Amino acid sequence: MADDSLPAQSPLEHVLAFIRVLEAGGGAADIRPFLAEQFVLIEAPHLLAPEGSTRTLAAVLAGADQSREVVKDQQFTVRRTTCEGGRVVVEADWSATVLMDLKYWDRGETIRARTSSVFQVSDGVIVSQDSYDCYFR
Repeated sequence: MADDSLPAQSPLEHVLAFIRVLEAGGGAADIRPFLAEQFVLIEAPHLLAPEGSTRTLAAVLAGADQSREVVKDQQFTVRRTTCEGGRVVVEADWSATVLMDLKYWDRGETIRARTSSVFQVSDGVIVSQDSYDCYFR
């Protein structure tokens, strides 16, 4: 069910607003109104998660708060979008400054990825996101 605290938006507008909140460093409380109770994030295998991952709403919200300790100054440059009904596809370039040493990046370096995500929006909230991230080293 849609969150009454958010204005009525098309599925595309809703997803783009969600991305802007992520870009602004939004934590769990900030992103929660965008996501359905049954939200699931599926990440295809990538450099930082070679096995991929599947996360529920609780895990995504916990990760949103923890991400503030890992990266800052996130930027999403949306390259292309497609929307059909409640299905929204976003292709974007993502970057952020790393706040700690990671396997392929040192603290202070910029991490970059080309991302494609497929969102399913229903009743004004995001039900699922399938993410395909390609990190540059």
